[in-house]
Amino acid sequence: MSASLTLVIVMAVMYAAGVYVMLERSLTRVLIGFLLVGNATNLLIFIMSGRPGSSPIVTGTAADADMADPVPQVLMLTAIVINFGITALILALIYRSWWLARLGDEGDTVTDEHAAETVGSTEESFRSVTEDEAASQEDLDASERGSEHAHERGSEHAHEQPHTGERGDPATAPGGGMNL
Repeated sequence: MSASLTLVIVMAVMYAAGVYVMLERSLTRVLIGFLLVGNATNLLIFIMSGRPGSSPIVTGTAADADMADPVPQVLMLTAIVINFGITALILALIYRSWWLARLGDEGDTVTDEHAAETVGSTEESFRSVTEDEAASQEDLDASERGSEHAHERGSEHAHEQPHTGERGDPATAPGGGMNL
């Protein structure tokens, strides 16, 4: 297949316009130029792909001689995906620069929320955390001592009658019907 002169001219114009527009300082123009260059590259791959043919499915017959080369198709798909990814990146850069331009002189600086705090207030916060931990540890120790005493008392009172309800039935006693 001979390359169509129209496609070659369109491709050349797209490359020229894309490079010219990319040389501007505006990010929007860089994006437009990049899109033009990417599409011109797809046209170049399409023009250079060779003669058209049947689908590139190998059947083992004489029809396989008429197959089209699948590599240019794969290259075009890859170029489209790369073009899309870089377009998304440039769009993110455009949005970020627009956002920073809207902020003005404040720019990208972040105010310090804790500037008014002093060393003393910070140490006081840490001290209160330490006191909380000490109180929690005391509670844990007391509960462990309580469970040990309850276990000892349980073995002492094992020979006594279990607590019964009004009718003398252990099931009607408080918590008596529960299976643990």
